[in-house]
Amino acid sequence: MAGLFAAFAAQESPAQEAVFFEYDGSFEDATFAVENTIIGRGLVIDYRSHTGDMLNRTAADIGSDVVIFDQADIFLFCSAAVSRRVMEADPANIAHCPYNIFVTSKDGVVQIGHRTYPDGPMQEVEALLDAIILEARDQ
Repeated sequence: MAGLFAAFAAQESPAQEAVFFEYDGSFEDATFAVENTIIGRGLVIDYRSHTGDMLNRTAADIGSDVVIFDQADIFLFCSAAVSRRVMEADPANIAHCPYNIFVTSKDGVVQIGHRTYPDGPMQEVEALLDAIILEARDQ
């Protein structure tokens, strides 16, 4: 059993990074644009997480007065076609699904972004997320 634990411990990966794009408009406009772009591409949003609300609501409960974001939402969704291709290339890519795009607002700066993915087949997912964000920015 100790050998099994060591194998898993050795596979730990470094923290993921994220890509941020500034949005010239309000948080509400940004979330509307992201949602419309995802849906407009024929994709289904599985869940919209109101992460900023949760962080703000629970701050005092854990003894913090730090405002991380004024607002922050995360859209979770998948693309059947892209997901199939990246998982046929490597079934372990299931670990990256569903994909997400986040919208944040802090001190009047609105950003749209996504996490980065490993080199190889997952770059197709990263390109899809970049394209969705750039299209949303142009609305």
